[in-house]
Amino acid sequence: MEDTFQQLYEKYHHDLFQFLFYMVKSREQAEDLVQEVYIRVLKSYDKFEGRSSEKTWLISIARHVAIDWFRKQKTIRQRILERFDWDKQQIEDEQQPLPDEVAIQNEQVQWIYRALQTCSIDQRSVVILRYIQELSITETAEVLGWTVSKVKTTQHRAIKQLQKHINNLSEKEGLSIEKTGVE
Repeated sequence: MEDTFQQLYEKYHHDLFQFLFYMVKSREQAEDLVQEVYIRVLKSYDKFEGRSSEKTWLISIARHVAIDWFRKQKTIRQRILERFDWDKQQIEDEQQPLPDEVAIQNEQVQWIYRALQTCSIDQRSVVILRYIQELSITETAEVLGWTVSKVKTTQHRAIKQLQKHINNLSEKEGLSIEKTGVE
């Protein structure tokens, strides 16, 4: 098992990290979540039946780990908001800067990255898997446990959402944008 685990790690670590990084927007958090993925892999590898590739199986686990993390964050935020004294304090809207790895010079790519955060988790998952991880529609469907049709529909809606956000941003900033390649 140790050799198998090492092979999985060496072969797919970068893909898992990249997927989780784009999901949670934090290098440190993505590293923690990758560890959680491998813990789950160790616990359940004997149940892997080989009906999908190892990569799609691992990314599927990573997606579930990310969803669990989002749920936990939502619960933590709700507790904080319930305890916050709204009459005495004001909350400043903190906009987290983009991580260094994503602060790419191309302004349009930065817009797309920011726009990705306006998508639902499902839409974001599809965009990351299809355009960043470069999985096929069939492989994306396997990872997500969806039909090919649902992947196509979600991808279409995600692209529309991205285009809408980028267009709104360009109008707000008074900038003209050329085609971004997200069509």
